[in-house]
Amino acid sequence: MLERLKSRRFYPIVFLTIIVLVSVSLLLYINTFTSGIVEARNRARIQEILESIFPDLTGFEEEEDLIIVYEGDSIAGYTILASGNGYSGAINMLIGINPDYTIKDIAILSQTETPGLGSRITEKEFTDQFAGLAPDDILLSKDGGSIDAITGATISSRAVADAVREEMSRVVEMLSE
Repeated sequence: MLERLKSRRFYPIVFLTIIVLVSVSLLLYINTFTSGIVEARNRARIQEILESIFPDLTGFEEEEDLIIVYEGDSIAGYTILASGNGYSGAINMLIGINPDYTIKDIAILSQTETPGLGSRITEKEFTDQFAGLAPDDILLSKDGGSIDAITGATISSRAVADAVREEMSRVVEMLSE
């Protein structure tokens, strides 16, 4: 019987199907163990970033795409995730918002910009420019705002400014309803 199956054209299909099923089963089994670890690491990373933006943080709660940050029993601010398309790809950031709807700080979570040029958007010299700004003030200086673009990396700088402005405007509108 096995010889007859091997001699047929279906043998490679059956063999590969079994290999694929075993591989998928193993991946699903391994995923059940690692998904909890990955989730815990992501939450710890977000907690670490939130503590860098809000040093007196005592707790936070997530509501849809908004994180409400507490210091004691009072609201210390909000954080949101924003994303923009830079020169080389997506730029993901976390924006800390004061209760008066100005920016407390921003943190670049991930980016694929040109090393030494566009990647300078992660430096404090650039991100500190956003502190205290309201949504309408978040523009590059060449566009009439107060954010100085990184020399040679206008696309990356504009991507960050635009993403921050758009998300801030959306959140301010949502919170003031």
